[in-house]
Amino acid sequence: MTRYSGAGAALAAAITLAFLPSSIQAQAPAPSGQWAQATSDLRADPAIRFGTLPNGMRYAIRKQSIPPGQAALRLWFDAGSRMETDAQQGLAHFLEHMAFNGSKEVKEGEMIKILERLGLAFGPDTNASTGYGETIYMLDLPRTDAETVDTSLKLLRETAFNLTIDPAAVDRERGVVLSEERSRDTPGYRVYVARSNFLLKGQRPPTRIPIGKVEVLKTAPASAIRDYYDQWYRPERAVFVAVGDFDVDAMEGKIRTAFSGWSARKPPAPAPDNGPVAQRSAEAKLLIEPGVTQTLQVVWVSPPDLSPDNKATRRRDLIRNLGLAVLNRRYSAITRSPNPPFLGAGAGQFEQENAANIAIIGVQAEPGRWAAALAGVEREQRRLVQYGVRQDELDREIVEIRASLKASVAGAATRRQAELADDMVGSLSEHAVITAPIDDQSEFEATVADLKATTVNEVLKTVFQGQGPLVFMASPTAIEGGEAAVLAALTTSQKVAVLPQVQTAAIKWPYDSFGVAGKVVERREIADLKTTFVRFANGVRLTVKPTAFRDDEVLVRVNVGQGLKGLPNDRQSPLWAASAMIEGGLEKIGVEDMERVLAANVYGARFSVSDDALVLSGSTRTGDLPTQLQVLAAYVSEPAWRDEAFQRVKTAYGTAHDQYESTTDGVMARDLPGLIHSGDRRWTFPSRQNIADARVSDIQAAIAQDLAKGPVDVVIVGDITVDQAIAATASTFAALPRRVEPRPVPAAQRAVGFPKGDGSAVELTHKGRADQAVGYIAWPTSDYWADPQRARDTAVLREIMNLRLTDELRENQGATYSPSVGSQHSLVWPGWGYIAATVEVPPEKLQGFFNDTLKIAAKLAEDGVSADELARAKTPRIEALQKAQLTNGYWLGELSGAQADPRRLDVIRQLITGTERITAADVQRAAQTWFRPGRDYRVEIKPAARMNGAPATPTPSQTPRAD
Repeated sequence: MTRYSGAGAALAAAITLAFLPSSIQAQAPAPSGQWAQATSDLRADPAIRFGTLPNGMRYAIRKQSIPPGQAALRLWFDAGSRMETDAQQGLAHFLEHMAFNGSKEVKEGEMIKILERLGLAFGPDTNASTGYGETIYMLDLPRTDAETVDTSLKLLRETAFNLTIDPAAVDRERGVVLSEERSRDTPGYRVYVARSNFLLKGQRPPTRIPIGKVEVLKTAPASAIRDYYDQWYRPERAVFVAVGDFDVDAMEGKIRTAFSGWSARKPPAPAPDNGPVAQRSAEAKLLIEPGVTQTLQVVWVSPPDLSPDNKATRRRDLIRNLGLAVLNRRYSAITRSPNPPFLGAGAGQFEQENAANIAIIGVQAEPGRWAAALAGVEREQRRLVQYGVRQDELDREIVEIRASLKASVAGAATRRQAELADDMVGSLSEHAVITAPIDDQSEFEATVADLKATTVNEVLKTVFQGQGPLVFMASPTAIEGGEAAVLAALTTSQKVAVLPQVQTAAIKWPYDSFGVAGKVVERREIADLKTTFVRFANGVRLTVKPTAFRDDEVLVRVNVGQGLKGLPNDRQSPLWAASAMIEGGLEKIGVEDMERVLAANVYGARFSVSDDALVLSGSTRTGDLPTQLQVLAAYVSEPAWRDEAFQRVKTAYGTAHDQYESTTDGVMARDLPGLIHSGDRRWTFPSRQNIADARVSDIQAAIAQDLAKGPVDVVIVGDITVDQAIAATASTFAALPRRVEPRPVPAAQRAVGFPKGDGSAVELTHKGRADQAVGYIAWPTSDYWADPQRARDTAVLREIMNLRLTDELRENQGATYSPSVGSQHSLVWPGWGYIAATVEVPPEKLQGFFNDTLKIAAKLAEDGVSADELARAKTPRIEALQKAQLTNGYWLGELSGAQADPRRLDVIRQLITGTERITAADVQRAAQTWFRPGRDYRVEIKPAARMNGAPATPTPSQTPRAD
């Protein structure tokens, strides 16, 4: 099922900023036990077998053998937080937790261990989520043998109707759920809650945010969870989805055997009504929330459109979204203009939880310029409605969506099982027909054939209607005049006349030639890895790996120069603003014009900096590889460094410290990289003064030499031949002036040390809730090359430590939602590596976390590990590595730098076999090597003593979805 986004990435980003909605039109619910296609003229995807059991449970099964031997299972319930009573708020999500805590045939604490023994990792392969109107249980199977499939079906069956919900287990889980509530209570979520209450005034969804109420989570008896379970987990409200490398007939038989005996435990009850949309005139709501950026949304609210999913409604929605795509394209152009009135903006229309139809314009303002931002988006929206879209604007959006649909059709046969299963599940809450990409393309072409701008303009006149306009503003600081000033600014803007949009001149892509194609001077085959190394006369290196993982998908990575290695370590790196390079465009064409002239092509342009290279990358389709390489080669040879792009980045970073320090995770993300690199300025976050003083020339000077002359490694992986890759590279990168090997990096720049621990903790503070804290404890290890096998041993040690920490802190103590253990062994920095544990707990439990972690580390070194622990750590890791090696992304990353350092090929060759041969003695030896007393390094992130001039006190969080 194709999801028409309406304006590509710009719309998606803006709508996420605005309201976190679904991008799909909600449809009328089908009768219980009936698929949406039963009452639609749309053809359901013929590759899917749909069925219904006598008890009303539905199922959808699809065979998909790419990648081979894998499967994705989903159990979906038409039940979420919206169904809770006042006394049950948060218990739909609490019940989701209890699904992993005991059933009639699986005792408490065993479900996750059973799955781990089968190779499923908790989190990546085993997960669940609760929303307003749905709950989803997810298993991604690494194998489809009888044991794995049968056990997985059994566990999902137990979840459906055999949970014990033992009172003692409920009490043990309370701390875990409360930890999740704490960790999710951020400024962004608080804005979401306030905005929901304002826009859906008097309706049910804002009163039933999935995480619930703290007082309910603390005190609700197990019987209250049982009441919800018995009422809403019923067969006619359930759908089982299975996609994988299995026989469909056999899977259907297994589903029938597992679930046919399920019967409802209570009489059915109607789902609570969402309530009517309130009658309202223009209103404004201002929320002061430190730690957020200054944003506004202008919204029109009307009753939900619950039209059935059919050809007519999809045609209407596509035409509407094409018009909105034009509006968002205009917003994007304004954002990129000199001295723009806003930092970013976007518009869209959607159904919110089947409660209301929302037409929304969201805008992010530069601090202090909120009135200009509001006026900028209001006038452009009014210009669109008054004068409409031009035919050339409409045709451009049609071309771009057509390119996306063609790519979807080309890659349809090689979609991943989890991707297909999630798409199928996504259609359920939307009450939409699951259609095939080829049919989506056909319906699209039928709709846009001879589509005129006048037709789109008529539809656009109906979008921005309804109750309102309502203006919601979130600001980190108070504004003069408050809500009255916000509403007055909107009214003032509405009185300003607008003129029609001026048509832009036709342009041509100026980077289709880079001169004489480069000559190949060396070609080597790496037979065992099915990879080809190529070297051109100008020194450019090309690595190509053709694959059949995804039809019509090609990934490109270009490594240039030395990256962080080439920067000084004693002054602040300016590369925090590196995104200004892409947004700055090229010397002969700006980004806006580039997107316009290349609308029919699929390409990407991303820039980042790794330890040992400047990295340009993109994702394309087979036929667009020449264009993709032209874009990236142009960025290497002629980046424009336009100051207006840099100023936008700089302005956005102006409030970065305020945002980071508002949460524990923000402080961690800002400060930890610098700390664990011993204060090396290549990893530290810029100070407020650094940001204020920065100039675009700082970034240019830092990387210009590498871009102009540094070595270039091009890595191409995907549905491509070696000859195609050589030809595209020869005419682009190999046609550039000769590249030279860089000067040796001074020893001082190569020396990066992990900080030494002394038993005390580095103390950092945040400005969030008083009951939020994070503890971090790490032990220095070494680089990868010092002992590759020991690095692999340490990776398994990490997994075992994570199992033990989860058992102790989550399962036994109920102290935290998600303790985690990570490790790293550098391929670049000699001697640098670590193994570390992180946890979110209340401040008073930090010392307990450190004590427990030290005990676990000591016990691992002293007593070693059991055979079962070793299996539960190794098996999911090996399965995850095997799955990763069936993706283009894995090979793109692992082959990067392999020509310059052929040892990296052995990293790939030895990764799985080296992990398979790890023994319990190897793990214990790694623990004894690293977990020596007195070597641990600690960081504590605690609440600041006061927040906003008042004592910091806990505040209940409500989130749009809980996991």
